[in-house]
Amino acid sequence: MQESIFCLTVGHLLPYSMSDSNSTDFTNPSTFILLGIPGLEAAHVWISIPFCTMYAIAVLGNFIILFIVKTEPSLHGPMYYFLCMLAVTDLVMCTCTIPKMLSIFWFNSREINFSACLTQMFFIHSFFAMESGILLAMAFDRYVAICDPLRHSTILTNPVVVKIGLSMVLRGAMIVLPCPLLARQWPYCRTNIIPHTCCEHMSVVNLACADIRISSFYGLTVANLVICLDMFFIAVSYTQILRAIFSLPTRDARLKTFGTCGSHLCAILAFYIPGLFSGLTSRFGHHVALHSQVLFANVCLLVPPMLNPIIFGVRTKQIQDRLLQLFIPKGI
Repeated sequence: MQESIFCLTVGHLLPYSMSDSNSTDFTNPSTFILLGIPGLEAAHVWISIPFCTMYAIAVLGNFIILFIVKTEPSLHGPMYYFLCMLAVTDLVMCTCTIPKMLSIFWFNSREINFSACLTQMFFIHSFFAMESGILLAMAFDRYVAICDPLRHSTILTNPVVVKIGLSMVLRGAMIVLPCPLLARQWPYCRTNIIPHTCCEHMSVVNLACADIRISSFYGLTVANLVICLDMFFIAVSYTQILRAIFSLPTRDARLKTFGTCGSHLCAILAFYIPGLFSGLTSRFGHHVALHSQVLFANVCLLVPPMLNPIIFGVRTKQIQDRLLQLFIPKGI
């Protein structure tokens, strides 16, 4: 059902083709054509304004976080090392999609090389998985800090933090690598037009004129299983954290301890809620307009990188103080 609806949709997009190869059999097209947001081409310039603004905020905010943590010795601890990993992941995740999207909106630069498309696919999904893993690592840090504070510095040493970070990078890369490898082997003979702003996995493999159940199954089960497991272990961590908080003797102590988790909880909500909604909509929302799906998918890739530095900047006193030192001279 999903495939027939998709084929009907792209049938209306064929006038945007830039070569006759769309109706010719080819195993590996030299280029794909990204349509941007189908049905809203006339509004691309206007749509680009909020996306460009959000991207600028994301880049500036995450670089500020990295600079503050690097230059402030008091922030050289596990929580802020994980925050730096989150900032780098956010920068890569939005930069691998937004510049190309803006070039489509501003310069009508729709073509993307086949290999570049598969590379973009890998970076989008692998860094999404890495961010999920880093949020899990931050939950573990909060769990140790609250439930076993005396051993926090001995459990989460610098080498352990580095190993956790590397394991999240390797895990994200390895679980996503089969997606572009499988996509490369399919024959593409329907069209080379992708009704999206980026090379999202299913948007690409749905163009194949072959049985893509392996790709679909892998993307839906194996990759998503990892994300669901991360969410499960984060929930387990916070269950233990809440038990420890409610066992504290005074209300002020409970509020103060819970406040140390506030930034992380906001980051979790900003990442998982839009991501889950977008994933479910793209898989099962056959009656949702295509342009709405594409718009929301782009919002999901851009909102967490934009919000994370704001969340941690507003709610973390050490970062607030360092920001004030940067922008307000001491004599004032």
